[in-house]
Amino acid sequence: MQRAWGLGPHQKITPGYAEKLCFTVTATGSDEAAAQGASRWAGGIDDATRHALVQRVGARAERPARSRYEPPPQERLARRGRTELGVIMVGGCPVRYRGAGWGKKKTQQLRVEGHELKLGLFYRHAAAARTEAGRGILSDKVGVSWQDPAMGLGQRRHWEAQREGLGRARNVRFLGDGAEWVWNLKKDRWPKALELLDFYHGSQHLWSLGRALRGETQPALSRWVKPLRHKLRRGQEQKALRQMARFRHPRGEVGEIIRREQNSFQSHAERMRYQRMARRGWPIGSGAVESACRQKQTRFKRCGQFWT
Repeated sequence: MQRAWGLGPHQKITPGYAEKLCFTVTATGSDEAAAQGASRWAGGIDDATRHALVQRVGARAERPARSRYEPPPQERLARRGRTELGVIMVGGCPVRYRGAGWGKKKTQQLRVEGHELKLGLFYRHAAAARTEAGRGILSDKVGVSWQDPAMGLGQRRHWEAQREGLGRARNVRFLGDGAEWVWNLKKDRWPKALELLDFYHGSQHLWSLGRALRGETQPALSRWVKPLRHKLRRGQEQKALRQMARFRHPRGEVGEIIRREQNSFQSHAERMRYQRMARRGWPIGSGAVESACRQKQTRFKRCGQFWT
């Protein structure tokens, strides 16, 4: 009977039952929802059994996924013509995982651990469009997520981008935030692509600098930030950078913030050609990959919900 059901030694869940349970787990948005869904048809399957099953199936699925990226990819649509622009976006977001001390009443180990989930996105600019309301949409894109070191993400992102026609793009643009690993990855995988700091991350650094110099009072802070932000956006980035470089940084925490933001802007000075990109209708923000981060976080970072 065990052989007829496909059960191995000491195995208590049949392959068909396991497939249904894995589908229920991955199709729901949280551990709690998975438990409720499974309880409708799976009877008394406890959390530990679901957890062990997902870990086992995930590890088994990862082995062929790793081997997939060894041979060069075949283009998905090989007859497609040249495209003017290929866009690569990379970003990361914090997620929470069960730690080694999860579920223990007394432990010196962490019950919850934080990890950075790294994401990469590729699309052809021809796939970018807008709705009637003006909202930007991408009709064709491919994303990759990866938790381990960034080079693993780069291998997968590059393979998938080649499969989607990266080699047919006359121009390649790489957009990312200010994280150092993002630009190291770009240098390793796509050295000829033009770099662009996501405009909205650059604006965040500008607001941080403004708070250190002008405080939190909103009217005065806005009057200081908005003219500089306008210069960055409208092709006067060099004037804005020179202006920011002249600010003195006093001792203490405020001085450290000013110095840090000045150094950040200087290191990204060649990645702020927003006006030039916008005039060609090309993206200056990495909203597509930030949206992917948000979708991932709804599975990892909702209030009181944890996944491993």
